[in-house]
Amino acid sequence: MATNEPLVMALPKGRILAAARPLLAAAGIEPEAEFDDPASRKLKFQTRDGGLELVLVRAFDVATVVAFGGAHLGIAGSDVLMEFGYSEIYAPLDLGIGRCRMVVAEPAEMVEADDPRRWSHVRVATKYPEITRRHFARRGVQAECITLSGSMELAPSLGLCRRIVDLVSTGATLKANGLVEVEQICEVSSRLVVNRAAFKTRPEEVGRWLDRFAVAVNGGLGDGG
Repeated sequence: MATNEPLVMALPKGRILAAARPLLAAAGIEPEAEFDDPASRKLKFQTRDGGLELVLVRAFDVATVVAFGGAHLGIAGSDVLMEFGYSEIYAPLDLGIGRCRMVVAEPAEMVEADDPRRWSHVRVATKYPEITRRHFARRGVQAECITLSGSMELAPSLGLCRRIVDLVSTGATLKANGLVEVEQICEVSSRLVVNRAAFKTRPEEVGRWLDRFAVAVNGGLGDGG
């Protein structure tokens, strides 16, 4: 990451980007018009501040892009940071958006006769095998993880497993698929993340954006998600 080039910020596509948009504006980030065009296939954008460029990537990939130097800054979910545990990333600021929780859920018909405190081995479908294994290991439970990238709620009805670990917000999707939350693993929100090497080599530039986002969050714009 050459110091004479613009800083690059990786942003997640989709729902979190929509929630982050007011924060970006409050931090003084004004992207080119095409950034807000839903028909655009473009993934890299200039901003009015010539010292910053924006790239759009899958939410699950932001942390990887920042950790490996593809971007200097980014907005990443704490779930992804926990899953991958990248030492190359510094996550100094909770943006207060994208709030949800990671839970263990199972079919409603199992709940009455089931007692999570008596589990010794579980098979779980999840996008988060590392978080899941660590969570159950702390309780002395062996977790066999079936890693899926989406549609976790289908796993029990398809006979893959009886339980899932997934993110929930309102719980409506669980209910629609006959599942019930039986344990909460952690709270999740989106964080401003920084590549540690970039923070050391370009502290003034990176620090300026950290300060701007801190002011935006403290100004009351860090809600929603």
